[in-house]
Amino acid sequence: MTLKKHKVTIVPEGDGVDVKRLFPLPGLMNFDPFVLWDHFDIAPDRGFPDHPHRGFEAITYMFSGGMNHKDNLGNESFVRPGGAQRFTAGRGLVHSEMPAQQGHSNGIQLWINLPQSLKQIEPGYQQVDDADFPVKELAGGRVKILVGEDSPLLLKTSVIYQHVILDKAATYQLTLTPGMRGIIYPLEGKIELNRKKVTTEQALLVEDTAHLDFIAREKSQFMIAMGLPHNEPVRQHGPFVD
Repeated sequence: MTLKKHKVTIVPEGDGVDVKRLFPLPGLMNFDPFVLWDHFDIAPDRGFPDHPHRGFEAITYMFSGGMNHKDNLGNESFVRPGGAQRFTAGRGLVHSEMPAQQGHSNGIQLWINLPQSLKQIEPGYQQVDDADFPVKELAGGRVKILVGEDSPLLLKTSVIYQHVILDKAATYQLTLTPGMRGIIYPLEGKIELNRKKVTTEQALLVEDTAHLDFIAREKSQFMIAMGLPHNEPVRQHGPFVD
């Protein structure tokens, strides 16, 4: 079992947006199959005007505010708190993501690489609202399943993506598909994963383990993103992953 702590770095992006970036950064360019993790907080007059993408899939998950998505495929939608959007860039698309007109819009964007065999597929888009995600109730907590099990949000890569909320002293156990690796990202509080402590402004990179055992040392929220690596070279050039 390998658990490595990694701190986020503030990075400017888009039109006046500062994001908390886990990667890509010097020293950690990707964590196959994941190629970007940004936690954003966007003011109404900022955002991400039209820009191109190619070669990967992305999920934008909203905690507060909202996000207007518009692309050259003809999709136009507004993602509300608790909802998510997924675009499959494939051989290429152009889109914009602009925040709600009032308050701050807070969320996470996660990029998942496509295998070489799927780099040239047709681009696509999907939106899932908060009420449509399955939720597991725990003793002292809940798990919202964004990708995996019965979630309607679909990817081309085998991924577990969850938003977990635990009361103090509550526990959560998750069994992984052999070979999975990924990210534990605290949003609030203090947790222990397999006896390793982690708190906000940092993350754990996890591999070589079949089980995740969490305990909350205080009321906590965190994200889990685990995926099967493609074991192929990741060639990222800004918004393109070839």
